[in-house]
Amino acid sequence: MKPQLFLLLLASGTLCGQVYTPPAAQPAAQPGAPQDTAVRPQQKPAASPLGQEIPMLDPSAETITVGGVVIPLGDNRLLKARFEKYLSQPPESDELTVEYRKTIAEILSTVSPFHKPAPNLYDAFKLLPRAATYPGDANICSTLAEAVYMAMLARQDVAGLKKLNGSIEQEKKDIEAKADWDARHERPAGVAAAAPVAGGKGGGKQAAPTDNPGAGMQSLKYADTLRRIVEIEALKKVNIARTEAQTITTKAQYQVNMVQWFMQRRFEHVIMAARFYNQVWKDGDTTLRIDKGSDVAKLFTQSMGVSPTVSSLDSLSNEAVREADKYIEAFNLMLTRDELYSASQRLMEAFAVGEYLAPVATLSLEKKLKILTFTRDSNEIYGSLQAHDFVKAKELLTKLKATAKDFPSSKMDGFISGYSLASDLAIDEAKAHLLAHENDKAAEKIRAATEIWPTNPKLDEFRKLIKDGQPMLTARNDFDRLLSEGNYREIAKRQYEFAPTIQGDAKREEAFKQIMTNLTKIETALGKAAEFSKVGQNYAAWEQLAALREQFPDDPKLGRELELLSSKVADFTKALDRAHQFEGRTPKQTGTALAWYLKARGIYPRSDLAEAGIKRLLDDIIADDTAPAAAETAGTTVNPFEDPKHSN
Repeated sequence: MKPQLFLLLLASGTLCGQVYTPPAAQPAAQPGAPQDTAVRPQQKPAASPLGQEIPMLDPSAETITVGGVVIPLGDNRLLKARFEKYLSQPPESDELTVEYRKTIAEILSTVSPFHKPAPNLYDAFKLLPRAATYPGDANICSTLAEAVYMAMLARQDVAGLKKLNGSIEQEKKDIEAKADWDARHERPAGVAAAAPVAGGKGGGKQAAPTDNPGAGMQSLKYADTLRRIVEIEALKKVNIARTEAQTITTKAQYQVNMVQWFMQRRFEHVIMAARFYNQVWKDGDTTLRIDKGSDVAKLFTQSMGVSPTVSSLDSLSNEAVREADKYIEAFNLMLTRDELYSASQRLMEAFAVGEYLAPVATLSLEKKLKILTFTRDSNEIYGSLQAHDFVKAKELLTKLKATAKDFPSSKMDGFISGYSLASDLAIDEAKAHLLAHENDKAAEKIRAATEIWPTNPKLDEFRKLIKDGQPMLTARNDFDRLLSEGNYREIAKRQYEFAPTIQGDAKREEAFKQIMTNLTKIETALGKAAEFSKVGQNYAAWEQLAALREQFPDDPKLGRELELLSSKVADFTKALDRAHQFEGRTPKQTGTALAWYLKARGIYPRSDLAEAGIKRLLDDIIADDTAPAAAETAGTTVNPFEDPKHSN
């Protein structure tokens, strides 16, 4: 307790009817009022001061907002794991990789339309097994070689079917020519040629041959010839259908591989497959045979508005290669400027586009480790903000600002400041309620502060305050108990323990002040009485205490001291007591009372009590004597027996 407060309490000299007089309008204590500061669970959780607790997805910005924190969709577990694995791996720059890259470049150059003197399908095909030996190729070049080989076999089969159709067509023509000749010249057996008709000059007309079953167009041989021609025509159509179906099937199987590699971002293999395709099939048919409702079809129709073709796959793959190269160029430039935030975005975009392309795969480990450190810190700060661990978030944010000049920290600064301030204010309000002994409100505020910022360092301070406040709570409860029992002497004995616990409580402070003031007055009187007793002045000692007895009749120490002195001053106390009795009678016996006061003064000439009684009675006598004279002067007669004071 502050010394100024003690001086204020001890300097007060207000007199009361007893050591402590409760206020007149003292409200009754509420039964069952909580007297501790334990945090009780509430039925309704405290609402967040800033809102934004529902996750919100923004597809246009490719972000998701959780608890006010904007998180990029690139921070999902799968992509993050793949990207961190890539950042942790050394660059693909060993001899095998260099040789593989040269082989791929040579294949692309060999089947390129700009190859001189012309694209060489067979030389490029021979290089595919060499490229397939590289582990990073995943045997895709081997799959491409098999697809090209099957396409070439299919093309040879188609050529054989066409040759077979040609021989069948020639056979049909030979049969038709022979059947026509037989139909014109064949005669039944034993029938001679028709003779000229006689009687005509220079001869006559020949007789028409007679239609004879079994010969010419009526013969079974001619009918069998017609059936054979129909069979040949049907066989030719079947072969044509087989040729077309085999071509479509082979192209579809080949195109499936191309689409799969495109979706796997194996763009160099897509380009090689497209160039092989143009060398195997030169019929100009490059339409991809895929389901119209598939994702690949939608990729082309919805984004480009055209039907997917082999050429479009080739074009998109070349564009992806170019984009990856540009992303890496931008990454290197931003890295030199310490713009790690933008550099990490560009590298992630390059990785997402062309994970297996040379510019991405050959990036130096030193550069990737810088991005790895920044990415981990970025991911960790998002997690810290979601967990409302603002201490860790502040540390990471300070680190990110120092390492990445372009890090967008405004939203995070505002988020951290807003929630930190809300938590601190809630703790301050809890302390205020605690000091005001409003424990329920303090518990509610501290719970809100915990929900806002669970790791707030001020929560430890508040916890320590609660722990240190347990003795104070016990002392305050003891003060209330002693006050209700009227044990004011015990309160005075423990005044230095009670004073700090009731500071700030106006009602308890007023009671404490009154008790200490009156007990100080009593103790002062007791001290003087003790000094008088030591020098044999028992009458003076008794009189010193008797004056306070009327004010504080419930003080046990004062009563006990008076009892100890009573036997020593019995004659004096008897005279005073008799004087009080006669003075208090009705009508008042002034003379007798005055005689007893005079006797008491005779016993103790310096008695203030006896002197006060004598003066009081003399004043009454003088007033009684002057009253008739005053009435007579006014022209009236006063009956002395009508005035109670004149009765004696």
